Amino acid sequence: MPQVSVNINQRSYRIACEVGQEPHLTKLADFVDKRVGDLVAAVGQIGDTRLMVMTSLLIADEISDLEAELAALREDQAAPAAADADAAEIEALAGRIEAIAAGLEDA
Repeated sequence: MPQVSVNINQRSYRIACEVGQEPHLTKLADFVDKRVGDLVAAVGQIGDTRLMVMTSLLIADEISDLEAELAALREDQAAPAAADADAAEIEALAGRIEAIAAGLEDA
């Protein structure tokens, strides 16, 4: 199993990963390092553990917001499909009403 050396908050960590995932893991570590750096700039060096917890919470908050946005987009996409289904039902009912009306006229 390959290992990747990543740097977060000026510390090096060796992390094992699946074969072929090395570039992805490096990219993720760079993202976390940037977020930790942003947090350090805002609150200072408050210890690795607290920085990691705070960074994790900030990233989790962003993920939560993105999940809510994705759910809203999925609902927006589903709405036209439901409207199309409603329109088809209305059209079918209109056809039935016209057929009944025609039958009444003939009677």
